[in-house]
Amino acid sequence: MTIKDCLNRAANESPDDIALRFKQDGQWTTINYGQLRERVWHVSEMLARLGVVEGDRVAIYRENSPEWFEIYHGIVGIGAIAVPVDAKLREQEVAHIFHDCGVSVVFASCRFAEILAGMKERLRDLRAIVMLDIDERNQHLCDKVDHHTYKGLWQEVAERAMAEGRAFGRMSPTASSPASFIYTSGTTGRQKGAVLTHHNFMSNVDSIDRAVHFTKEDNLVLILPLHHSFAFTTTVLLPVYKHCQVTLVENLKTIKANMAETAPTVMLAVPLLLEKMLARVLDGINSKKIAKLMYDYGLAKVVGKKVKDGLGGALRLVVSGGAPISPATLLGWGKLGFCIVEGYGITETAPVLAVNPPGKPRVGTVGRPLPGVSIEIRNPNPEGVGEIVARGENVMQGYWNNPAETAKVLVDGWYHTGDLGYFDEKGYLVISGRKKSLIVNREGKNIYPEEVERQVLKSTYVLECLAMGYREPGEDTGERVGLIVVPNLEVFDAMEEEGGERLTDGQIEELVRSDIRQQLAALSDYKRPRKIEVRFEEFEKTTTQKIKRYLYAIDTAGN
Repeated sequence: MTIKDCLNRAANESPDDIALRFKQDGQWTTINYGQLRERVWHVSEMLARLGVVEGDRVAIYRENSPEWFEIYHGIVGIGAIAVPVDAKLREQEVAHIFHDCGVSVVFASCRFAEILAGMKERLRDLRAIVMLDIDERNQHLCDKVDHHTYKGLWQEVAERAMAEGRAFGRMSPTASSPASFIYTSGTTGRQKGAVLTHHNFMSNVDSIDRAVHFTKEDNLVLILPLHHSFAFTTTVLLPVYKHCQVTLVENLKTIKANMAETAPTVMLAVPLLLEKMLARVLDGINSKKIAKLMYDYGLAKVVGKKVKDGLGGALRLVVSGGAPISPATLLGWGKLGFCIVEGYGITETAPVLAVNPPGKPRVGTVGRPLPGVSIEIRNPNPEGVGEIVARGENVMQGYWNNPAETAKVLVDGWYHTGDLGYFDEKGYLVISGRKKSLIVNREGKNIYPEEVERQVLKSTYVLECLAMGYREPGEDTGERVGLIVVPNLEVFDAMEEEGGERLTDGQIEELVRSDIRQQLAALSDYKRPRKIEVRFEEFEKTTTQKIKRYLYAIDTAGN
């Protein structure tokens, strides 16, 4: 089955069922599957009008919106390749993606007009820019670049799109056709485009459904940006496969209100969001004496029922993905009575590899391999920890135009994730860390930075940290453990308010170091950092909030 086949099936079998729910002019509105397909016909016709043919690359350079769905399906429905682009990337990163894969047409938000104007002169393949969101307030921005308007093109092709012989009917992909080039988030250097086919995606959707069991009655709330592979597969493709609906939140500040109004049944989120939501919930409980007593004395699920009601009352499942989540966050939501599970995936595998079964989750693991996905641990050490490799119909074809990098990760059909882990006694996968960030000391002992970081983050004085290996000048074997920490300045601001005295940077550093050393006492001596650097600027991150480790190193020039 192709993604196009999947949409056609939903539109034919469930034309009146809601596909999308979103706010427009302050009111909730819906698009059903029959209407969604008609809108897709229009997008495909626009592309044909612009000269797009099978295999051409078309970028979606905008934030989440109802149009995102029809644009994506319109692109892949005629055999072209969609290139989702993170709307928060810097100009040079966007230009790299466009240049790397030769984007010919881009659908973009009007606010990117100036950026695109500069690119159009440098990028030979970029033939057409289609602007959305144009109104009287921002029209002047778009005057800076030659463009088509989404509304204008729509009107031009409307008659043709609804007639026999439309582009969507004439042009089609095969299951082995590339559907998307999804560019990696760049934690380890320049972004690479993972070539993912229709079959890669649809096999992953089928495997996810077999593991987690979605229904036609489900309503998935969309919070994560759609350029992210986790959000894309689970909220663009999976709902069409099950003929269920997706609700788009307005923004991060309106999540609770939007959920209360639309009663979603499934929420897919990254750990940072779930941690912040839980913190707000617990703050609310702690501020109410009766609620706190109930929470502390075994009635947390009664309190949790009110929390769930505040999120619409229908939430049956929360899935965390995109980054590791702390066991404390999983246990906190679980104590309130929420069914919350952690999964594991990689962009290059479309993306999900493993997930905890909702009925039998194991905190501290990422669950069991999906049906149809094989996972092995290669070159395990005496503790059983080795590199996680995966094979399945969901594994990418390779990196676009980059055979050298492809050869590093794809070996005999197995994708080498670069992650380290092991299977526990129940067959659940446990992630230990990244192969590239593993520290090996002079005695040959392995230290996983993530283990050190988890311990350090137990300090309320620490906002974020990086554990990494370093060598003193003149050393050429083994590594020492170093630590870079960013203080949680909100905590110190509160201390200053309470004490009525301003703390110097030096005092903050000393308090941070002292508390970290107390936390590190729980680790074996060889795992404890020998250098602790304090910086007052947060680490640079990807848009999924993963720290770009490659940008940082321990300073060995000082003491």
